[in-house]
Amino acid sequence: VQLQASGGGLVQAGGSLGLSCTASGVIFSFNTLDWYRQAPGKERELVASITGGGTTTYSDSVNGRFKISRDNGKSTAYLAMNNLKPEDTAVYYCRLYRGGSRYLWGQGTQVTVSS
Repeated sequence: VQLQASGGGLVQAGGSLGLSCTASGVIFSFNTLDWYRQAPGKERELVASITGGGTTTYSDSVNGRFKISRDNGKSTAYLAMNNLKPEDTAVYYCRLYRGGSRYLWGQGTQVTVSS
């Protein structure tokens, strides 16, 4: 049972990055997948969510710049990040809902946006 996040890196302000989150050993297709981020000294915040049916929601801070999507056949979710800002710098985590009060977290991937 594992959730593997990848795709982080260093980019200049205004640039783009794409993150991936792949699930293994767990039911993926029907469950909501969230992307969170945590900047140094700050609490972890919800960035975007996508239900099993593809309904998406975004935080105000990323709405219009980020796009969450999923490919249930590949048990993978994506976060396309455009027009990145220095304040987007954080460790990004994916989280998969598993029913009841159970969640599975990925290990996190660093995104750094230079000004």
